[in-house]
Amino acid sequence: MRELLDRSGNRPELGGVCLHVENENEVGRSHLKKRQVLTGLLAGVLAVTLLGAPSVGFAGEKAAVVSRESGIGAAAALSSLIYGPIKLVYATGGLIVGSLSWLFTAGDNEVAEKVFTRSLRGTYVITPGILLGEEPLEFIGRNVEPFRPKTEAVASAEVTPPEIDDSSYDEMGW
Repeated sequence: MRELLDRSGNRPELGGVCLHVENENEVGRSHLKKRQVLTGLLAGVLAVTLLGAPSVGFAGEKAAVVSRESGIGAAAALSSLIYGPIKLVYATGGLIVGSLSWLFTAGDNEVAEKVFTRSLRGTYVITPGILLGEEPLEFIGRNVEPFRPKTEAVASAEVTPPEIDDSSYDEMGW
């Protein structure tokens, strides 16, 4: 800031009090000192945070599992950012077409229900289970049926469970 001077080159006074304004160099130095203090404080907080946080070196074998899970979670989140809006547009279109089909068929619920089921049901968000193949991805909805995960073929011979000796337990099961 610059000093304000009257026409005679002197500082103007108000009520006997002289206005004192710092020159540009003094203001710049005070801002520089404040910035240095804040930068030092920020660096100290960052150092304490990094030293206090658990590191990958302490994690051992679990570090690979954690990094894999976080990678799959990040991939699921990013793919949901692309897939979600596309599914919403599809569902909105199905809602409009289903409503029009109900209107043009004079209130036939079966026609509208088929359109609604195909467009409104299904998956809206990609999860890590979907990326790993543990859950199905259904863009086009279907009627509600319980999901049965794929299992490996089992030999046809039945195996009987082992016998349990109950003699050591009392009537309360202890």
